[in-house]
Amino acid sequence: MNNKEKILWITHTAVFIALLIVLQAATAPFGNVLITGTIVNLLLIISVMTCGFASGFSVAIISPMIAKFLGIGPLWVLIPFIAAGNIMLIFLWYFVGNRNWGHKYIAYITALITAATAKFIVLYIGIVQIAIPLFLDLPEQQATVISHMFSIPQLFTALAGGIIAAMILPSLKKAIRVNAPF
Repeated sequence: MNNKEKILWITHTAVFIALLIVLQAATAPFGNVLITGTIVNLLLIISVMTCGFASGFSVAIISPMIAKFLGIGPLWVLIPFIAAGNIMLIFLWYFVGNRNWGHKYIAYITALITAATAKFIVLYIGIVQIAIPLFLDLPEQQATVISHMFSIPQLFTALAGGIIAAMILPSLKKAIRVNAPF
């Protein structure tokens, strides 16, 4: 990668991180996991599909930490699990969504279903089945609330973010003329 490509990669990644910060902060007052989660998943998918795996990976790792610093994120012990779910989402979108199966939407639909399901499974097993019972000593009511937040709503937000991404990615890629060079 030459210097121009490095600068472009840093710039694109910084733009997605900035968008993530602004949109998480803007949607936090609504207190709605579905809105914020959908937007975060949309940005993760767009970053990996327009700027490449390294950019998507960076945004996926940084996202839960930013949320925590903004005061809307989870407990510190949950951050590695959320990052793992984000990485699973971008990994599958990148490697499945960029396949050529005759029509781009076939790859996008396949990526949408596999990535959303995989992220849901990683978060459910990691947080609901491992982190909450083993690492956190929470009152039952609080454990139930956190368990609910990291179960089915995560599947819905990953699907919703993916649907929006699949609808706008073809136009977005043409508009910015980026074909995931990294």
